[in-house]
Amino acid sequence: MEEKLKLIVRAKRGDAIAFQQLIHLEKEKLYKMAYVYMRNEDEALEVFQETVYLAFKSITKLKNDRYFSTWIIRILINTSISTLRKKKRFVLINEEMWDNMPGKEMVETDVQIDLMNALNEMDEKYKTVLLLRYYQDYTIQQIAVILGCPEGTVKTNIRRGITVLKEKMKGVYKDDRQNSIIQGRV
Repeated sequence: MEEKLKLIVRAKRGDAIAFQQLIHLEKEKLYKMAYVYMRNEDEALEVFQETVYLAFKSITKLKNDRYFSTWIIRILINTSISTLRKKKRFVLINEEMWDNMPGKEMVETDVQIDLMNALNEMDEKYKTVLLLRYYQDYTIQQIAVILGCPEGTVKTNIRRGITVLKEKMKGVYKDDRQNSIIQGRV
């Protein structure tokens, strides 16, 4: 962490190589998140590149160096959503994306498909917090920083998102399996 902080300080002073090293440390996480939103490799790479460009241009605005990771993820999410709005299309989670998500082995294939469909139908704010919390393993505090909202709002959106997800799954599984699936997955 100390080395990363030194890189951030150097990058804020205009050191492009230090910034490049920072991006190298974050690239896998950034690409995965871009892919979740864009569901297309080329578009995910475009969003990734745009995020890197925007972050490089505005790194001097980073107030707390310890929050570099959450700051750049926030830029990526905003860039993804902006790109999708420009293209006027919805983000659908497909099987390839699901296969790349951590924890996928916990759920059977048919349940994966049902969860993908339910997530695809969810409001963007609920889908975003659920993806950040349960697929990217961010803490409530980190999500609040990324999204620029209070921790209470994040907790509320997670609870509401889970409620919406349970409701969407209600018609699919009519027994107690529904609750165990959702609790085991998210």
